[in-house]
Amino acid sequence: MKQSATLIPTLREIPSEIEAKSHKMLLRAGFIRQSTSGVYSYLPLAKRILNKLEKMIHQEMEAIGAVEIGLPTLQPLSVLEHSRNYDEYRKELFQVSNRNNQNFILAPSHEEAMIKLIQDEIQSYKRYPITLYQIQTKYRDENRARNGLLRSREFLMKDAYSFHINDETLEAVYSQMTAAYSTILSKLGLHYEIIQADAGGADDAESLEFIIPADNGDTLIAYSDESRYAANIEIAEVVNEPTSSKETLNPIEKAETPNIQTIEEVCAFFEIEETDCIKALVYKIDGEFAIVLVRGDHQINGVKLKNVLQARTLSLASESEIQELLNCQIGYIGPIKLPVDVKVIADHAISSIRNGVAGANEDGYHYKNVNPNRDFAINLYGDIRNVKEGDPAPDGGTISFKRGIEVGKISKLGTSVCEKLNVNYMDENAQLQPIRMGSFNLGISRIFAVMADIFQDENGFLWPKQFSPYDIHLIPVNIHEESHLNLADELYNILTFYQFDVLFDDRDESVGVKFMDADLIGLPVRVTVGKRASEGIVEVKIRSTGEMFEWAKEELIDHLNEYFRSN
Repeated sequence: MKQSATLIPTLREIPSEIEAKSHKMLLRAGFIRQSTSGVYSYLPLAKRILNKLEKMIHQEMEAIGAVEIGLPTLQPLSVLEHSRNYDEYRKELFQVSNRNNQNFILAPSHEEAMIKLIQDEIQSYKRYPITLYQIQTKYRDENRARNGLLRSREFLMKDAYSFHINDETLEAVYSQMTAAYSTILSKLGLHYEIIQADAGGADDAESLEFIIPADNGDTLIAYSDESRYAANIEIAEVVNEPTSSKETLNPIEKAETPNIQTIEEVCAFFEIEETDCIKALVYKIDGEFAIVLVRGDHQINGVKLKNVLQARTLSLASESEIQELLNCQIGYIGPIKLPVDVKVIADHAISSIRNGVAGANEDGYHYKNVNPNRDFAINLYGDIRNVKEGDPAPDGGTISFKRGIEVGKISKLGTSVCEKLNVNYMDENAQLQPIRMGSFNLGISRIFAVMADIFQDENGFLWPKQFSPYDIHLIPVNIHEESHLNLADELYNILTFYQFDVLFDDRDESVGVKFMDADLIGLPVRVTVGKRASEGIVEVKIRSTGEMFEWAKEELIDHLNEYFRSN
C-alpha cells in the first residue's frame, strides 16, 4: 500500500484531557478518530488489525462447531422488555421510532433476538444442541463514556449462544468456549486471568470473566494470596465466621445526636468502633421498600443483594421516598420500630453485634445498646456485602485486591433464562421441556484497545508480528533521488511478490517526519532506502528491539523470512 494513497493522520499533540494510554496512542498514530462522545471511526490501520482479530476469532469458533449468523442491529423494543437484561440495560438504550410510532432500539445485546429466533425456528429435540455466533456492533448509552475504546457507546463484540436439551452438551460447549477464549488471548500475547463472575443469580447459572490485569481497569478482582481463588468483587464470597459473645446485653437507650449522621461522626460521638455500628439503607426492591443492614465498616453489594433476593429490580430509595416512609433523613435510618410492611435484610455480620448503635428513624437521634433479634426482627440474613482486603478467602489464605479489564465473559445459564421466557422444545414423548442455554461474549474493540495499551513505548506502537496492520514499513529517504526511489520501487514489488504486507512511504516528506511516523505506527520492520541505495544496500530496523542491520537487497527476503517465522 502506498502511504500517499491511504489515510494515516498522525498527530504530534493530543488533547490534554485524554488519560488512557491506548486512547492517546491510537489518536497520535492515526488509527482512530472520535466522531462524537464515546463513538469512534476506525481508520485504515485500525481496520486492518480488527480484520485480523476477526479472522482468528472466526477460525476458533468454527473449530468448536459454532455457526456464524447475522442479526439485525435495529430491534423492536418489545424483544428486550421481558428479558433478564431489560433492567440492566434500560437506562443505556438508544431508542428510535419509525413513522408509525413503533419503538425500536439499537441492540445493546443480541441474546433476546437469538432466543426468539430459536423459539420460532426450532422446536424438535432432534435439532439440539446448536451454537450460533456473530461479530456485531453493539450500542449502549454509557453514562460516562471514557478511556476511548475501553468504554465506548458503540463497540464491536463477538457474541455466541448455545442451546441444549441436557446438561452434558451445555457443559461441553462451556468448556470448549473457555479453551477457545484462552487460545485467542494467548495468541495475542496477552496475559489474562479467568475469574468467577455474576451470572444473574439463577441457581443453575455459572459465569467466568476473562480479565487482563491493568492498574486502570474498572473491574476489581478479589483473590487469595495462597490459593487459585479469584472473583469479581461483585460476587466474591464472604466467609461467614459467626462469633459468639458473652457480653451482657445492656438496656437499649435513645440518645440525642444533633447533626450526627455519618458512620465516622457516630463512632466519634459514642466513642466506639465502626464494627459496633449498624449501617442501614432503604432499598426499593421490585417496587417494595426494605431496610438493608450491614456493619459500619462494610459496604452493601448491590449485585449480591439482588441475587440473594432473586429480585428483578433494585435501587436505593430517594430522599423524598425515605422521608415519606420513615419521616427522617438518610443519616438516621435504623431497623427499630419500622412500618409493619417493611422487611429487614441483614448481612451475616450483623448477627454478631452486641450493644451496638443504630439510627432511631428520627432526625437527631440514635439508639445505643442495640441488639439484633432482641430489639428488632430480621426477615433474612445473607452474604450481601463487599469482601474486604484481609478477609479470609473461601479456600484458604486471605483476600487481596487488584484491578483488571474484562475482555470476555462466558455464562452457563442452564434453564433459568428460557424458563422465564417460556421457550421450550418438544421431547421424544411430545412433552414440552425448557431449553438449556449458554452465552459467550468477547469484546473485540476492547481487546484492540488493550493491545494498544500494552504494545507501545514512548515513541509509538510495537505491534506483534501476526497482528500488525502491515509487516514492513518501506521508506525511501528522498523520493527525488532517483537511486532511492528506483530501489524502493523494486523492493516494493519483490516484497509484495513474496506475500509481505508492505506500507510504502512514498510521501514527499523529510526523513525525520517519516521516521517519527514509522515509530508511531509501529510496524515490526522498517526498511530504509538511503545513502547506500546505489550499492543495493538498505538499512533495516527491528521496531521491538531497536536493532539495526545493513542488508543487501539479494539477502533481504531470506533475512525477513527468518525473522517473521521466528517466535
